[in-house]
Amino acid sequence: MLITGALVFNVFRKRFEQQDVLIRDGMFVDQGAGLSVPADEERLDARGLWMVPALVDIHMHIESSMTVPAEFSRLALPAGTGTVVADPHEIANVFGVEGIRHFMNAKTDLDIFYGLPSSVPSTDPSLETTGGVIGPEEIAALAEDPRVLCLGEVMNAHGLAEGGVTGKIIAAFKKARSGAPSALLIEGHCPRITGSALSAFIAAGVWADHTHQTPSSMREKIGKGMFIEVQRKSLTAENVRAIVDDALFEHIALVTDDVMPDDLVKGHLNLLVREAVRLGMRPEDAVYCATYTPSRRMMLHDRGAIAPGRIADFILLRDLAGFEIASVYKRGKRVEKGAFSGKAGAFPGNAGAFPSHFYTSVRRKPLMREHFVPPLPPEFQGGEIRCVTMGIEPHSTFTRRGSRVCPVRDGTLRWRDAGLCLIAVIERYGHEAPARFGFGEGMLTGTGALATSLAHDHHNLLVLGTCEADMALAANTVIARQGGLVAVRDGAIAAFVPLPVGGIVSEAPVETTAESLRVFRAVMEALGYRHQNGIMSLCTLSLLVSPELKISDKGLFDVSSRQPVPLYEAGALDEAGSGRDNGAE
Repeated sequence: MLITGALVFNVFRKRFEQQDVLIRDGMFVDQGAGLSVPADEERLDARGLWMVPALVDIHMHIESSMTVPAEFSRLALPAGTGTVVADPHEIANVFGVEGIRHFMNAKTDLDIFYGLPSSVPSTDPSLETTGGVIGPEEIAALAEDPRVLCLGEVMNAHGLAEGGVTGKIIAAFKKARSGAPSALLIEGHCPRITGSALSAFIAAGVWADHTHQTPSSMREKIGKGMFIEVQRKSLTAENVRAIVDDALFEHIALVTDDVMPDDLVKGHLNLLVREAVRLGMRPEDAVYCATYTPSRRMMLHDRGAIAPGRIADFILLRDLAGFEIASVYKRGKRVEKGAFSGKAGAFPGNAGAFPSHFYTSVRRKPLMREHFVPPLPPEFQGGEIRCVTMGIEPHSTFTRRGSRVCPVRDGTLRWRDAGLCLIAVIERYGHEAPARFGFGEGMLTGTGALATSLAHDHHNLLVLGTCEADMALAANTVIARQGGLVAVRDGAIAAFVPLPVGGIVSEAPVETTAESLRVFRAVMEALGYRHQNGIMSLCTLSLLVSPELKISDKGLFDVSSRQPVPLYEAGALDEAGSGRDNGAE
C-alpha cells in the first residue's frame, strides 16, 4: 500500500513532514517524496490528514477495565492503541500463575506484551490473604516466555531488604534473563517515596515509576535516573509545565495504568495525548511520549515510529491538536471499530472461555447483620471511645488517618451517631475468617451500602455502609453472584455490576459493563461517596501499598510502617475503659 499526501510525524526529528509512505507485508519499507507502486497495488490518498505511529501503552492493567484481553483489544485498538504492556497482577492475586497464563494465551488483534507481577500479594501473606502467590520460582518459569518484556511494578518496598522476597524476585528475574538488556526492565510503584528510601528502590534495579507525581517528585526521580510513566492523575497543568520547562520528554511516557469500563468506551491512551496538549504540551511532544519513548523504554525497537523496518501500526488524524482519529491501521490493515478476529470463545457472546473454577472463586458463607458489628475492647464499659478513621483524598487513591469520638450505648458502639460509616473487609478464599473493620470519614451519608470483590490487590470482599442489614444484603449479593460491585439503598439493591471471572472481570461487552457501572456510580454518589475517580478510590481502600491508612482482611495497617493499627486509639478511651485494642492484627 502506498499512502500519499499525509503530513507524516518523524519521531526522530519531532516534526511533521509531507511525504509518501510505502507499506508491504505489514511493515513500513520506504518513505519520501514521489514514491510509486504498480498500478494494481493499493493506494491511499491521505491529503489533509496527519499520520502518526499507533500508540504504545507500557504500563496498564487489563483487569482494571473489568474485562478480558480479547474484549479489551476490541475497544483499545480502534482508539489508536497498537501495543500494550500489561501487568496482570489482579488476576494473579486470585489465581496465581494459572490466571496469568490464561490471560497471556488469549488471542487478540492488539499486540499485548506482559510484565510479570512482582508483588503478589502486594505486601506479605501475613498482612493480606490472596488466592495466588507469585514467588521467585514462578517468576523464573514465567520469564522464559518471549511475550514477557519486564518485571511488573515492584510495590513491596519492605521486601527489598536483604533476604526479602522482593529482592529474591528481582534476582530471579535477572538470572532468568541471563544478562540480557531486558533484565534491567523493572517497573516500580514508589508513591511519596523520596530521599534515601527512593535511592534504595533505584539501587535495587527499580528504574521506573508510574505513581502519582508532582513537579518535585518527577525532578528528583529523573535526576536519579528513573523513567517516569505519567498516568491521568499525574497529568496536571503544573506537571506538564515542569515537563515542558525542563524538557523532560526523553524521560517520560504517557500511560493509562487503570481505565474504567465507562471511560474505555470513550477512548484509551488517545485521551491522555489530547489532555496533554490541552494542558500545554506541543502535539509533537505528546505524540512522542505516547509512541517513541515508551517503545524505547521497553526495547520495542520495531514500533513507535514511522520508518523503514518498523511494524506498520499507525493512525490518520483529522485534527492534530484535538487528536481526532480518522482511521487506525494495524500492520497495514485498517481496523474497523468493533471488529474482532480473535479465538472463538473469548468473545463475542461466548462466556465460559476460562476453567469452571474461575467462575466460583468467591467462597464465603452468607453473612448476617450481626457479622457487621465491630467489637469493643474487652471489659470496656465507658460512654464514649475515640475511633481511628480513614478519610479519602479527592484527587488520588491515597487516604488520610484521623480520629473521632464515638458514643457507646448499652455496650454498642454508635458509629453512625458520630457521622461515620463502617468499612468491613471479609476474606473470600474459603477460610471463613471473621470480618475486619475500619471507620470511614466523609464517605457515605445516605442509608445504604456498597460491596465489591474487586478490592485491590487481594480482592477480598470489601463492604462499606451506614446500615448493617444493607451491608449484609450487599455482601451476600456479591457472594451469590460470584463477584461484582453492588449498591444497596434503603434496603433494596439499586445497582449491580457482574464480574463473574475471578470476581474481578466480565466477559460481557465492555459497553454492557460500562452501563452497569454508570448506574452503580450514580447510586454511589447519591449515597455520598464523592471523588474524582470514585470507583478506583473505593476499590483501593484495601490497597496496602497506597498511603496512608488502608484495610485488608487482617485489619487496619499503616502503609509506611506496615504495622497494624488498632481500631481504637490507645489512651483515648473513656476513663471506665480498659485501654486495650480491638485485636486488629
